[in-house]
Amino acid sequence: MQAVSSWEGPVLDNHFHLNRNGRYLEAAHDFKKAGGTDIVLVHCPNFSSPPTSKAGHTETYADTVAMAEEVRKSVGLGVRVVLGPHPAAFAHQFAAWLAESGEQGAERAMENYRDSIDAALEFVREGKAHAIGEVGRPHWQVDDLVWDLSNTLLLETMTMAKKEGIALQLHVEGELESTYRDMSMMAQKVGLEPRKLVRHYAPSIVSHEVTQGLTPSVLIGKGALEDLVRTAEACSHGFFLETDYMDDLRRPGAVLGPKTVPKRTNQLLEAGLDEEYLWKAHRDLAEELYGPSIR
Repeated sequence: MQAVSSWEGPVLDNHFHLNRNGRYLEAAHDFKKAGGTDIVLVHCPNFSSPPTSKAGHTETYADTVAMAEEVRKSVGLGVRVVLGPHPAAFAHQFAAWLAESGEQGAERAMENYRDSIDAALEFVREGKAHAIGEVGRPHWQVDDLVWDLSNTLLLETMTMAKKEGIALQLHVEGELESTYRDMSMMAQKVGLEPRKLVRHYAPSIVSHEVTQGLTPSVLIGKGALEDLVRTAEACSHGFFLETDYMDDLRRPGAVLGPKTVPKRTNQLLEAGLDEEYLWKAHRDLAEELYGPSIR
């Protein structure tokens, strides 16, 4: 049997966090040494104390943008930037402010969310960021009011994405078909192409029948390979690969380590996945949804 050659094209990790107090540039170097060429650097908020003003959001986003530039210069990777209000941080803030101030607290929380989106959008318009995310709704049990507020704001954000012509990275609950169907219906309600919704931490089944036209960003653990190879041909426009690398010294390698996407890319090739899908995952789809990588 003829040996399968290793992948020689670009390698993009579509959801990668970095932390100045973590491994930071060392983690980016690990990705590059393993064969990685590009990351999508996703803003990671301070979950214990998220910003409460537009100026605060702008300041934290500016640091993520600065980290991206440091990775480009020091490591030599292409970096796209995704900025936005993580749904977990805001759901906890919603709950706290609701408990404290009732209806007034709910309004305050919603305005803070809108400020965070406005601040992120300014970076996109300046060409310093490429998409908004990770946005979404709680992936754990919350009360009805927090759930409804989260859905209202997510629908507003989709409306904004339609108007601005940009993509959203979503963090939503883990169900397969029901979550995809719900997100697709919301997108259609505001006239947004479902493919502009990139589902972060996506399950490994990527057939269009399941994804309903959304773009899956597959968490590419070892167990994902078989499903991905089996369903890739039925994926209407392609998929991304990601690690959701957290760069948290308390949890080394969480969620997946920085070397994972390059390694899994070669394993997908060895398993018989056509190179066409890898070019889409690592180059074509990113250019379509985010624009050119910045080096």
